[in-house]
Amino acid sequence: MRDNYLKEYFSFLRFPSVSTDEKFAGKVRECADWVSKKLTTIGLESKVVPTAGHPIVWARNKHRNGRPTVLIYGHYDVQPPDPLELWDSPPFEPVLKNGYVFARGATDNKGQIFSHILGLQETIEKNRDLPVNVDLVIEGEEEVGSQNLGKFLTDNRDALKCDVVLVSDTGMIARKMPTLSYGLRGVAALEIKVTGPKIDLHSGIFGGAVTNPATALARLLATLHDQNGHIAVPGFYDDVVPLQDWERESWRKLPIDPDSEMLQETGAPALFGETGFSTLERIWARPTAEINGMGSGYQGPGT
Repeated sequence: MRDNYLKEYFSFLRFPSVSTDEKFAGKVRECADWVSKKLTTIGLESKVVPTAGHPIVWARNKHRNGRPTVLIYGHYDVQPPDPLELWDSPPFEPVLKNGYVFARGATDNKGQIFSHILGLQETIEKNRDLPVNVDLVIEGEEEVGSQNLGKFLTDNRDALKCDVVLVSDTGMIARKMPTLSYGLRGVAALEIKVTGPKIDLHSGIFGGAVTNPATALARLLATLHDQNGHIAVPGFYDDVVPLQDWERESWRKLPIDPDSEMLQETGAPALFGETGFSTLERIWARPTAEINGMGSGYQGPGT
C-alpha cells in the first residue's frame, strides 16, 4: 500500500466509531463525515444521511443508462474494544506489525470498505471514469443490528435499484486464500421471561417447596434440540434451502481441516452439531438456535 494510502487508512482507523455506546456518538458522526469527504475527493457525489440513530454515508458516480449498477455495502462503525488489557497496543492507534495492521475495525469493516474506496479511486484516476454505475451505502449501525438501514433502503428504493450488491464484511477460508461468500446466515432474536413467586425467595428456606423459575426455564430451553443436535421446533426447517450435491462436493475438496481448526480456535473438548452434516455444512448452510445468555435472581454486588 502506498504511504499516502496507509496514512489515510490510519486516520480512518483512529476514529473511535463505537456505535453501541452513546458517549461515542460525536466520534461516530465525525467518522461518517470523514468517509463522505474522502468519497467526494475521489470524484463521487457523496452525502451524509441522518437517521434516527447514527448516519449513513451514501455516495455514487453519475449513472448512465445501459450500464449495470453495482451497490457496495459496508459499515464504518466498530465494536467496543473492551477488554482493553488484552490489547498489545491502543485499539484506536493503528500499528503496522509484520505486514499487518492492528487496530479496532481493521478487519471489521474499515479495512474492507477502504479497499473498495481505493479501488474506485485508482480506476477513476486511470480511466477518468468507472465502467459501471456505482452506489456506496456505508452505515454506522451494523454493530447494533442496522436499526435504521431498512427505512433508508425503503425510502430510497428506486434510486438504489441495482444489478448486484457487493458486501465485503465476511471472512476468508484461510490466509492467502481469496474467498467469495455467496450466502450468509441471518439472525432473529427473542427473549423469554419466566416468572413465579411474587417476591425473591431464600433457597435454603423455600427450596424444594416452590418451583424455581430458573429450573423451569432450563427445562424449556432444553427442548429446543434433540439428542442429535436437530432443532425440535415444529416447522423450523420448512423453508430451509437444501444443500446441493455440487456444494457438498466442492466444500469437501477445500484444502482445509475445519474440524481441527474449529477445536483449536474454540478450545472446545469436542465438536457437536446436527447429525448428517459436516462442520462446514453446519456453519455455512444450516440454521441454528442458540442460547446467548441466561439470568436469574439477584446478580448485583456481593454475589
